[in-house]
Amino acid sequence: MKAEIGTLGPVYEPSSDPITSQSPLLEQYRIVREYTEALCEPLRVEDYIPQPVEFISPPKWHLAHTTWFFEEFILSQYQPGYQRFHPDFSYLFNSYYNHVGTRVLRTDRGNITRPGVEEVYAYRRYVDDAMRELLRADTVADELREVLLLGLNHEQQHQELLITDLKYILGHNPIFPVYRDGYTLTEVTNREAGFVSIEEGVYGIGYNGEGFCYDNELGRHKVYLESFEISKALVTNGEYLEFMKDGAYERFDLWLDEGWAWVQQHTIKSPLYWHFIEGEWYHYTLSGLKKVDPATILCHISYYEAAAFAEWKGMRLPTEFEWEVASPQLDWGTRWEWTHSAYLPYPRFSKAPGAIGEYNGKFMINQMVLRGASTATSPGHSRPTYRNFFHPHLQWQCTGIRLVR
Repeated sequence: MKAEIGTLGPVYEPSSDPITSQSPLLEQYRIVREYTEALCEPLRVEDYIPQPVEFISPPKWHLAHTTWFFEEFILSQYQPGYQRFHPDFSYLFNSYYNHVGTRVLRTDRGNITRPGVEEVYAYRRYVDDAMRELLRADTVADELREVLLLGLNHEQQHQELLITDLKYILGHNPIFPVYRDGYTLTEVTNREAGFVSIEEGVYGIGYNGEGFCYDNELGRHKVYLESFEISKALVTNGEYLEFMKDGAYERFDLWLDEGWAWVQQHTIKSPLYWHFIEGEWYHYTLSGLKKVDPATILCHISYYEAAAFAEWKGMRLPTEFEWEVASPQLDWGTRWEWTHSAYLPYPRFSKAPGAIGEYNGKFMINQMVLRGASTATSPGHSRPTYRNFFHPHLQWQCTGIRLVR
């Protein structure tokens, strides 16, 4: 069964409870919005701005973009007479919605030094006030409710991105600054060992419930699986150190061709944030630089590294269907787990009309599926059918390895 995030060790959580589908909409909105700002409490003004690489967004941009979502898709559509906070903000803080209009290139988000941090927080207060007025109504139309729930889940996605983007920003600061004492995201150990056996058969895959899910989880369908065994434990730092000591990053025979090219082109020699200092391995955490603990679960590895490790062990990664079928018997939720499945649509997948239809479908190419959740995932934002997806070379999320034999 899924691990409870609050039991995973030194994980910072604000006082608010996770949202539930039974909570009043206004309460759900308050909890999600406060959580985002609570994650930013330890930051200094300078921390809100940098964008060291293209795939990282500055914390200030996350704060503004998640606010823009409610302004663009709810207030401007459902609140008569609503006046936008600033005419330039749709251009500055739209992410990838072509239906909405032009936008700042993703690579330039760190160049948005104006508006300042204080003005972005004023933007959040302005939109929150308008949303409170809108949601105080006795009844909310079903269409509005659906867009609101999408917006809340969208902000929860950005909460995880905010903290992992921030770790990348601080982790590439040469003095390895502390975000918050005791908050590491990585100090988690396995609670189970051995393998789970899954029998050959035909299994149902995809979301089949009454609550919220993303459109990429819909289209429940059947798949045939041959029998397999899947590890109850995720790969640890100690196991990965043995892989490294065996010269894995110099052995082309372990790697997919694209993975080997990635290793050579970028001189990859270890997981992200690892540093070899005076004969010992250290890694950057959000509570500073610490020695790598062999007992804790491996974190921040690419799909290429996961596939190479599986090859070295004489095993393989699970498909996303195998993972979903086995998930009730697994202790999951500490790492996003790479699968051997490409991110593709389920049968009968369809995109919603307009900008909302751009949310998932157009990204179904050249990406791999990850299942589970991580210590960075927001409370209440995980389920066995959740399909996360990233390009295979990326390491900055809290990713790990579960093996199949």
